[in-house]
Amino acid sequence: MTTGNKIAILIDGDNAESGLIEQYISEAGRFGRVTVKRIYADWTDNSMKSWKEQLNKFAVRPIQKFAYTTAKNSTDTALIIDAMDLLHSKFIDGICIVSSDSDYTGLAHRIREEGLFIMGIGKSHTPEAFVKSCENFTFSEILQPIEIKETKEPTKKEEDKKETETGPKAPRLPGPKIIGKIDLNLIGSLKKSGVKSVDLKQIESAFQMVADIDTGQALLSRFSEALRKVDPTFDHRNFGYTSFRKFCDALTPNYQTVLHEDGQTISLKKLD
Repeated sequence: MTTGNKIAILIDGDNAESGLIEQYISEAGRFGRVTVKRIYADWTDNSMKSWKEQLNKFAVRPIQKFAYTTAKNSTDTALIIDAMDLLHSKFIDGICIVSSDSDYTGLAHRIREEGLFIMGIGKSHTPEAFVKSCENFTFSEILQPIEIKETKEPTKKEEDKKETETGPKAPRLPGPKIIGKIDLNLIGSLKKSGVKSVDLKQIESAFQMVADIDTGQALLSRFSEALRKVDPTFDHRNFGYTSFRKFCDALTPNYQTVLHEDGQTISLKKLD
């Protein structure tokens, strides 16, 4: 999927979080240029007020769907109809569905059959049928903003007071200055939600798919694509890494990253 491709993002307002709308759009933007942004909901419902402030800010078009009955969700139907219209318009190259609802499984299959890129964004409890029907699926938990807590350096007055109360402190050894602390609650919440640990069998399968026969190495870019083919939910952020390179560096002692002579290209090598 190239960045020049046009992506439509369709959000199920009943199954998404208003506080993550910017992250939804940015995530879809990783796979192309987001040209269509729509969200479906009954905007007469008071529970949708939290969305209204975000729509103009991020240029998302609200689609009104009245709840005609209490047993059926008309939002699903409206989103599916629009997706099929976009599919046959030939104006887009891929569709991103933001929802944790398995009702979109058939739609995702249909989009793939037409040769368009299909991705999903939803919570980690999203039914596997919908997850596996997408080419790429991102768990919304990893899109939550990470809180950075600044570590305040004590003043000389505070240090002198502490020294008076506890006695002389040990001399400070030279070392890196701590400027902040990352809140790791995100990683904990993912584990509690059932996000699986690194599966070495999947790593091996993806590596064998793209490894060069002569060198025995796999370019990281191709290796990343292979991992998503093996598992649509694969994302280095699921495991607490800020980049795919760091994820691959952590695959020791089974694998090792190799920097090529150009100083930019990186490959993965399996160690015996």
